[in-house]
Amino acid sequence: MTKHEQILQHIRSLEVGNKISVRHIAKVLNVSEGTAYRAIKDAENQGLVSTIERVGTIRIEKKLKENIERLTYAEVINIVEGSVLGGRDGLHKTLNKFVIGAMKAEAMMRYVEAGNLLIVGNREQVHKLALEEGSAVLITGGFDTTEDVKHLADELKLPIISTSYDTFTVATMINRAIYDQLIKKEIISVEDILIPVEETNFLTTSHTVEKWHELNNKTGHSRYPIVGNDLKLHGIVTAKDVMGVSPFIDIEKVMTKQPITVNSQTSVASAAHMMVWEGIELLPVINNSKKLLGVISRQDVLKALQMVQRQPQVGDTIEDLVTRHFEDVSTAREHCFQLEVTPQMTNHLGTISYGVMTTIVTEAGSRVLRKHKKGDLVVENITLFFIKPVQIDTLMQVRPKVLEVGRKFGKVDVELFHQDQIVGKAMLMAQLIDR
Repeated sequence: MTKHEQILQHIRSLEVGNKISVRHIAKVLNVSEGTAYRAIKDAENQGLVSTIERVGTIRIEKKLKENIERLTYAEVINIVEGSVLGGRDGLHKTLNKFVIGAMKAEAMMRYVEAGNLLIVGNREQVHKLALEEGSAVLITGGFDTTEDVKHLADELKLPIISTSYDTFTVATMINRAIYDQLIKKEIISVEDILIPVEETNFLTTSHTVEKWHELNNKTGHSRYPIVGNDLKLHGIVTAKDVMGVSPFIDIEKVMTKQPITVNSQTSVASAAHMMVWEGIELLPVINNSKKLLGVISRQDVLKALQMVQRQPQVGDTIEDLVTRHFEDVSTAREHCFQLEVTPQMTNHLGTISYGVMTTIVTEAGSRVLRKHKKGDLVVENITLFFIKPVQIDTLMQVRPKVLEVGRKFGKVDVELFHQDQIVGKAMLMAQLIDR
């Protein structure tokens, strides 16, 4: 086993929540710091650890594909570029859902339960109530919290995180991360379902046919990969190969050389196709240097394909939230849309956030340009002027006017009103693309 693999094995054996450092690993396993660093980076790519600024690297649960839309609090910190105020020991836990706290404390607490992440501004009382319910807290706007709340977070091992972004931006970032993972999750690869080499039954080139019978009696399986001392794959042996053969013959003489294999990045759908087409029950999984990483069985592949069909394939983005509240109230004389400002659309001051304004302008501009020309459009630039802050629960009118529209280009002026007073203005330019 190489030093790199030794380190990875050591990391896997650590309890979830343990801190890992290059120096410590180099000392414990007697390897150079460079080797330790490369192995830790590899562990991060495999989803075994997560590195957080000002906290360090911690062992996290390796998430299975079906659990991928859940983020750990450690990942949330990376997404929102946050810092940990308390409850560091709980960073490895996964959150079930996030709740945006933009209402009165009593109303808010009805939605908060264990395993949640409450996104809220500078409200210490609410921070405490959420922790008592078993929910972690993400404080927006760069605010701190009281020492009492930090001690409580440490005691309960529930993270309390601070970020300088506003509520809208944070919700967008987390939504996007979950959404990205959902999109990735549709494509399940072999590495998500393989039985690792440590748990695989295999034979080596020095074995005889007798070893096949021994394994067959023990496991009931009939196909085994054959490897050399360096774990490189030499072939595969099946019941057909050993039928009527003396048990003292070398396994190498009866095995099938150059068997069909896959690598860890092969999609499960393509592996399934190979198995059905070739009538194979078991596929060896190898890396670029032909080393055996594990095996996948037909049963695992079927299970994985069934699981994909049960997955929800879409997550709600903030764009979905904004456009869902968009109501077309156009008249023959002008285009006009109506929209109520909900808590999710506001920043920590309770006024509409810059990001939402941009989404509103884009949506209104896109809709009027589509009335002129069918097809898709790409926004080239938006110039946005805030004239007045817009409060939560306000009903806004959005009035887009097309200034210019050509074959490949469109220019729209968008004005935002509240009670007939102008509260924002924007200019949007877009490229038009034929479908």
